[in-house]
Amino acid sequence: MSAFPITLATPASYPRTPPRESEVVVIGGGVIGVCTALFLARAGKQVTLLEKGRIAAEQSSRNWGWIRQQGRDPDELPIMVEAARLWRELAPELDRDIGLHQTGVTYLAGTEAKMQGYADWLPHAKTHGVDSRLMDAGEVAKAFPGLAGTYAGALTTPSDMRAEPWVAVPALAALAAREGVKIIENCAVRRLDLAAGRVAGVVSEAGAIRCSSVVLAGGAWSALFLRAHGVSLPQLSVRESVLATNVLPEVHAGAAAEAGLAFRRRADGGYTLAPGGRPDLYVGPDAFRALRHYLPQLRQSPFGQRLRTAAPRGFPDAWRTPRNWAADAHSPFEAMRILDPMPDHRALRRARKRFAALYPDLPPIIARASWAGMIDTMPDIVPVVDACAQIPGLVIGTGMSGHGFGIGPAMGRVLAALVMGDAPGHDLRRFRADRFSDGSAIRLGPTL
Repeated sequence: MSAFPITLATPASYPRTPPRESEVVVIGGGVIGVCTALFLARAGKQVTLLEKGRIAAEQSSRNWGWIRQQGRDPDELPIMVEAARLWRELAPELDRDIGLHQTGVTYLAGTEAKMQGYADWLPHAKTHGVDSRLMDAGEVAKAFPGLAGTYAGALTTPSDMRAEPWVAVPALAALAAREGVKIIENCAVRRLDLAAGRVAGVVSEAGAIRCSSVVLAGGAWSALFLRAHGVSLPQLSVRESVLATNVLPEVHAGAAAEAGLAFRRRADGGYTLAPGGRPDLYVGPDAFRALRHYLPQLRQSPFGQRLRTAAPRGFPDAWRTPRNWAADAHSPFEAMRILDPMPDHRALRRARKRFAALYPDLPPIIARASWAGMIDTMPDIVPVVDACAQIPGLVIGTGMSGHGFGIGPAMGRVLAALVMGDAPGHDLRRFRADRFSDGSAIRLGPTL
């Protein structure tokens, strides 16, 4: 646990001075930005990646560590299948063990209605050659020995994987750096530099960089950055809390979820636990602006989030966070270099008690560490992966809606293709930025 959490006290691995010129600038050092930079470098591009804090310090190191095809939106699934292949290909190239193991993902079902929902999703898996299948109650009992409670069955995908995110994303960044990407930490991009309405560079806190293309992979900060340039995107962020347990006997090697809990085996011998139920949405000005876009989601799941009255000071949608600033002025990205929300300790206590109830023969379960992250989400729970129509030269990859870690390598490859004007290899129409402004209906994916 010594490498986590990543904070400003963590020494910068890339304390460099930005260049004055680069073919492409990538904004954001999470998994999406890092993978995009890697694949651009492999295509022969001169790439600079700027991160306002530390590589992977926000949601890219705070997620559950699942690499999951199971339950994906049908339009995301083929990209996720590619991502699973890329994880296997990239892992041997990395300079450290990232804990990548094919141990499967399982969704336990407490009711027959839940099982029917799983069955309805299975044709999508079959279409893309994914090995997902249903398990009956007897198979669940065999696959989860010692599990208390009764389940109608489960959906499982044996080919799904797990990895340690706070190890994996920095390892990918190190690979990108070895392949020529200039990574600069502790360097916020304040604004785009525009000429005749198109990208001519970026203005960072350390000076201007001339470039012809920019990739915005800013996670929870992307909508705030775009709004300062007159581009509206109904992206919000929600808080999820997580804990890591003490070393425990192995009760299940993979990742699993049921109504009250999600858990996975960790490389250090403990388990990562997350409470089931509702993430926290801090209500701010962007939440009010975006409300109409989220109405279909609210109607489908009216209690899907717990509303919090106000975001902490400095958060992207806090009431006092500036929505506009000059290029030569201190920006919100410098004011909060790492988005580090306090975890919901009450919810984590419930998660720990739930795990203990599911496995009553385990020794005492102790929380060795706890943390929270802000997940960038969209009204239809799929991302924006698109060239920005309003600002030529800008490509947007954001709103991964909690799916970014697993799908990161393939989304990075796709975003690199968009920058270069190459065929992305997947149908990206579902991920258009203008789907929220051209009258398209909000289409929700499966809720498993």
